[in-house]
Amino acid sequence: MTEKEQKKAAKEFAARWKDKGYEKGESQKFWIDLLVSVFGVEDIAGFISFEDQVHLDHTSFIDGYIKSTHVMIEQKSLGKDLRKAIRQSDGTLLNPFQQAKRYSAELPYDDRPRWIITCNFAEFLVYDMNKPNGEPEQILLKDLAKDYYRLQFLVQQKSEIMKKEEEISMQAGELVGRLYDAILKQYKDPESPDTLKSLNMLCVRLVFCLYAEDAGIFGAHEMFGQYLQQFPVKEVHKKLRELFKVLDMTDEKREEYDPYMDKELAAFPYVNGGLFADENIIIPPFTDEIVDILVNKASAGFDWSEISPTIFGAVFESTLNPETRRSGGMHYTSIENIHKVIDPLFLDGLKAEYNDIIENTVQLKAKRTKLDAFEKKLAALVFFDPACGSGNFLTETYISLRRLENMIIDEINQGQMQFGAEGEYNPIKVSIGQFYGIEINDFAVTVAKTALWIAESQMLHETEEIIQQDIDFLPLKSYANITQANALRIDWESVVPKDKLSYIMGNPPFVGARFMNGTQKADLFEVFDGVKNSGNLDYVSCWYKKSACLMDNTQVRTALVSTNSITQGEQVAILWKNLFESGVHIDFAHRTFRWDSEASLKAHVHCVIIGFSIAPNDAPKQLFDNGAKKIVKSINGYLIEADNIIVDNRNNPLCNVPSIGIGNKPIDGGYYLFTEEEKQEFIINEPKSESYFKQWIGAREYINGIKRYCLWLGECSPKELRTMPECLKRVELVRQYRLNSTSEGTRKIADKPTRFHVENMPKGHFLVIPQVSSERRKYIPIGYLDDSVLCSDKVRIMPDATLFHFGILTSNVHMAWMRAICCRLKSDYSYTVNNVYNTFPWPTPTADQKTAIEHTAQMILDARAKYPDCSLADLYDETTMPPELRKAHQLNDKAVMQAYGFWNRLNTEAECVAELMKMYQKLTSGVKP
Repeated sequence: MTEKEQKKAAKEFAARWKDKGYEKGESQKFWIDLLVSVFGVEDIAGFISFEDQVHLDHTSFIDGYIKSTHVMIEQKSLGKDLRKAIRQSDGTLLNPFQQAKRYSAELPYDDRPRWIITCNFAEFLVYDMNKPNGEPEQILLKDLAKDYYRLQFLVQQKSEIMKKEEEISMQAGELVGRLYDAILKQYKDPESPDTLKSLNMLCVRLVFCLYAEDAGIFGAHEMFGQYLQQFPVKEVHKKLRELFKVLDMTDEKREEYDPYMDKELAAFPYVNGGLFADENIIIPPFTDEIVDILVNKASAGFDWSEISPTIFGAVFESTLNPETRRSGGMHYTSIENIHKVIDPLFLDGLKAEYNDIIENTVQLKAKRTKLDAFEKKLAALVFFDPACGSGNFLTETYISLRRLENMIIDEINQGQMQFGAEGEYNPIKVSIGQFYGIEINDFAVTVAKTALWIAESQMLHETEEIIQQDIDFLPLKSYANITQANALRIDWESVVPKDKLSYIMGNPPFVGARFMNGTQKADLFEVFDGVKNSGNLDYVSCWYKKSACLMDNTQVRTALVSTNSITQGEQVAILWKNLFESGVHIDFAHRTFRWDSEASLKAHVHCVIIGFSIAPNDAPKQLFDNGAKKIVKSINGYLIEADNIIVDNRNNPLCNVPSIGIGNKPIDGGYYLFTEEEKQEFIINEPKSESYFKQWIGAREYINGIKRYCLWLGECSPKELRTMPECLKRVELVRQYRLNSTSEGTRKIADKPTRFHVENMPKGHFLVIPQVSSERRKYIPIGYLDDSVLCSDKVRIMPDATLFHFGILTSNVHMAWMRAICCRLKSDYSYTVNNVYNTFPWPTPTADQKTAIEHTAQMILDARAKYPDCSLADLYDETTMPPELRKAHQLNDKAVMQAYGFWNRLNTEAECVAELMKMYQKLTSGVKP
């Protein structure tokens, strides 16, 4: 089947299945039709199987499975929300993807899917299980004619689900990286700032020329490469310098400069825009390798015209040191993720306005009048990215606005050629002059401007196709709207007046509170001058604060991407209390999701998106969770549908429950801690020491079953200690370690070297909660230990804990509170006493409810006991969790939810947290923390 035939078949398939689709009755027909008619499958019976049984604690059925390409299909009826969780027969809330993952876990390893597709006949969500925490690719039935190739993996084992323009852009990035590395070696001082600045600018210019020759901007295809090809290698760098000079000259200046200029050089058009203005950049002599990459591979061997300008910055970041990118906190962004910001901020509203004009205005003249006014409205909007990097957000916003404008032009034009003065006609009103940015890196500023020019060129071609007439692209217009500066030290109104501004958006640097350098910390204190505990905020908080200040007394709205830590733990109380008091309200938000860049070295971070404003806003508030949208009344600083409740740290539990504390903190330099082998070797040399060893349990040891030991001499008499010379050596090493510390507190405890800095050694049994646990687990593995072990300060300890306490703390209710309130270490949960445990609202159960919780809590312990050879990491892995343990947890969850009155009333974790916050607010009214 040819590409043209396949595109036609996809279009016909989409038309056949439009507005159809019943899960049970038509699922198999749908997939057979797709595979046969669009992808040319011949032996359909042997290619895909339907309704394969899978055994959980009940029998379920896999809707569709393609064994040869490892594709699992979970089909739903038309109109079903593919991201919404529904209650299963066992009471668990799962969305279709989670259903399929559960089925996958029960298959033999070799049969597990590489791809999971959830589908509702109108929408396909494709999950790549090589990136199980990544966002799905969305493919709409109505777009299948142009997007069918993105489902090619259904029939081709080696197919990658990547959009064509992304593939091209990534390949372009690799070419630029090779050029960069090869040219860098030619500089005399490759480490100097002047060298790197010159090289960065040179790479930007080269890519612009490569793009311009393929996009028709220069006139002839491969014009740039063919021009360079005629010169000896040793002359190429000089000829490049001459070409750059000419590209910055008008025809008049060229005549003055050289009336006899070579015709090949004179054929290049005047570019302008400042891109080629700096004549001081250093271009070193080229080598055969450099010319080969530039002329044969980059020019003749590659088509740059379809590069994505939106990920232009990510392409160029591949030329920079990855360490530089990480230390700068920059994360470059996929087109899909950018739209999570700009769609609810403004684009959805603009599209709705356009559709309303098209659908509800009958009279042609009235429709054109409204469309003309709407186009002028688009041209009046002003956008600002105060941390614009290489321009991803600005560029994608420009493209989105221009595509909307092209729809207007097409509707007004209706396929007819238009003529203006002397046959020239330019209907375009939207301009890159509407876009403003601040960026601290001068190279990124140049890249951002160039990306916008490339976007302008591509959109111009689309307009030309509509009006069937050429529009001059060159010379570039010299816009100075992207300012090189530290965004936190410059008055934003000096870049764009706030009375002119419409929207602020962007993806500010991700630098945690504990990882800022001195300059960044000073920036933070400058922005949050006088705000208590502001030193505990992440760097990105500064952009929230400055945006709020700029929005005051305006209609401006903002949406920013942030690490999810600003919606967790103590940062909520510091940042959001301040913002709410200044009049800010949250208009929409995406709760935590994994944010991937488009660069080849992808930056994986867990993010939130928050849209906020000060001006009154009648638009419904939107809360997105795992892609599913919900209209809500209010969104608080934890991104929960609830009032602006702030959970403050407490020194004591909110309810009448036992206190918990940290474990032991030796501050011993590691001299009292041993592996199994080290302990045995020590005992051989010091036999009497054996009785003083205790197993040492921290979070890692507890969860993973790792054996470590502590030499506890705190209760050893001086007489006994003097009979153990090897132990005495350890005591002296600890004493010296403490004496040499820079901490005064540590030096003070040097006079009692056998004791720990913090000692917490309860008698009998006690409950243990790991301080840090993987976010991939549904439940933190909590459990009991006894006084035969010593616990480190990496676990939390509750003495006198009953089964009731264990049942509540290991329940989905407490896990929901923990996930919403706790701080994070990277993406892992960090369980803190003052923040999570002491603020948790406990239920007031009846006697029967309490007994039920004690019973299900014991069931959890009994289920664990059946697997003595397994660590808690084994037992609580979502893939390997034993069915009886999962069932025990589900029954415990139900019992706890019944005690709270949540069962059969709340369907999501967010709803559970919202109810807990109401309880917290009621319990803390008039009570001191």
